[in-house]
Amino acid sequence: MKDSSDAARRAFLRSAGAAFGGLISHRVLGANDRLVGGFIGMGRMGMANLGFAQQMENVVIKAVCDVYEPHLQQAVDATGRKAKAVRDFREILADKEIDFVCISTPDHWHAYMTVEACKAGKDVYVEKPLCVTVEEGAQMVAAARKYQRVVQAGTMQRSGIHFQQAAALVARGDLGKVTMVHTWNYGNQPPAGIGNPPDSDPPPGLDWDMWLGPAPKRPFNKNRFGVDAKAFSHFRWFWDYAGGMMTDWGVHWLDIVQMAFGEAMPRAVTALGGKLVMTDNRETPDTIHVTYEYPGFLATYENRSGNAQSMFGKSGGILFYGTRGTLFVDRSGYRLVPEKGSDLTEIEVGRFNNMNLAHWENFIDSIRTRRRPVSDVETCQRSTTTCILGNIALLSRMRIDWDAEQWTTRQAEARSLLARPAREPWKIVV
Repeated sequence: MKDSSDAARRAFLRSAGAAFGGLISHRVLGANDRLVGGFIGMGRMGMANLGFAQQMENVVIKAVCDVYEPHLQQAVDATGRKAKAVRDFREILADKEIDFVCISTPDHWHAYMTVEACKAGKDVYVEKPLCVTVEEGAQMVAAARKYQRVVQAGTMQRSGIHFQQAAALVARGDLGKVTMVHTWNYGNQPPAGIGNPPDSDPPPGLDWDMWLGPAPKRPFNKNRFGVDAKAFSHFRWFWDYAGGMMTDWGVHWLDIVQMAFGEAMPRAVTALGGKLVMTDNRETPDTIHVTYEYPGFLATYENRSGNAQSMFGKSGGILFYGTRGTLFVDRSGYRLVPEKGSDLTEIEVGRFNNMNLAHWENFIDSIRTRRRPVSDVETCQRSTTTCILGNIALLSRMRIDWDAEQWTTRQAEARSLLARPAREPWKIVV
């Protein structure tokens, strides 16, 4: 007999029309038809996405957008000064020549921009994590379906051939019965971290109010803005804009876990953690351990910042523990280690392809064919929600029981954490 939660999951997917490879009603384009793109958010990830898009055939970058002038000019230069510099993303959405947009802004902007892009008739590539609240993720899926848009999320590991192979090994039952999955990120950072800069005036060329957008009004702080030439932006360590390591990296690993188990969702979540090492002004935990109860197995996500020792000497990855063997996978490849007495053979496989490039190829192909992309908005919604639930369990100090059929927590007192108000005029309307 199938688990009732599995039946609910399949009913949910059917109701949303989200079967992998499903067609989206729209004119199918030929390989020689030109696609015109606009890029919003031109920091480190935005520039990387721009570079991948520029390698796609018959793709033209018409406009780039950022609220920070140095980033904007950097992006214009990267297009050979062919792209138009735009300071308000709404100008890109209003341009009827633009077929798709890439959203690489801080996380708190993802949902509003994606919904508005769908309403404007644009297909969307949006960075992970998909959103910062559970409610936002549901709104993004609703908009993609209502306006029949292709929405690819930036969980690009799904386009990695070795990740696909590893997930297939688990799904086929090669490992036997998998009862435990462990995911992690470990490091040993100086306690001073990103420091404690005082609030100040924003730097020249930054529209701080527009950067904040739907997030609460705050004075400028160097770490909240977070631009750092030596690191990805530090905005991800503040609750107003992101969810710390749980959503920033946890979404990558748990996305593959859920992929291997047929897009399963957890039924219960517990979490402990806090700032135990860092003395800087970040808000999100530097040490966290989250346990998920899925139908038939447990999974964990663990991050620590004060010790880098890990299994296989890896700073991050996934371990699937089965009755016949253990499977490790990260971005460099996968390794299968048989259990004592198992008939499995130990194997080690390296990475096959450039996942980011393949992910963009899949997105562009999906625009042309109108097929759902490999990281469709709904699969990333599910993975992102799983990570957000980990943070909700931590912040509420509650065991969270998840009702996937009603898409809410069974604990009424936790439901206030599933959504939050947006600053005017940035309320999402699907």
